Amino acid sequence: MSVDSVENARDNTGEGAEQAVAAAVHYYSVAPGVNLNVRSGPGTGYPVVRTLSQGAKVPIYCQTPGTTVSGPYGTSNIWDNIGNGEYVSDSYVYTGADGYVTSRCS
Repeated sequence: MSVDSVENARDNTGEGAEQAVAAAVHYYSVAPGVNLNVRSGPGTGYPVVRTLSQGAKVPIYCQTPGTTVSGPYGTSNIWDNIGNGEYVSDSYVYTGADGYVTSRCS
């Protein structure tokens, strides 16, 4: 489900659907000791829009391929969409898996 779909579900279907959407989103920990750059797109060539503090947890709305990055959790080209126009490299997020853990971004 894309971020836009989540927002539409909240806007159009009432409180029950919002709770269902919130229940479907999982939060994952950023690697310990890391201030993680959040970028406007799925790659290191995109501008940094903000930086997450150490100990942050992030929702993953969808995932998409992008620039390959090496980090504490391996080397990956998967980028996690954590908000509207906000992406972080999956190699810095502990998901417990080497591959995709949610749907691909559309």
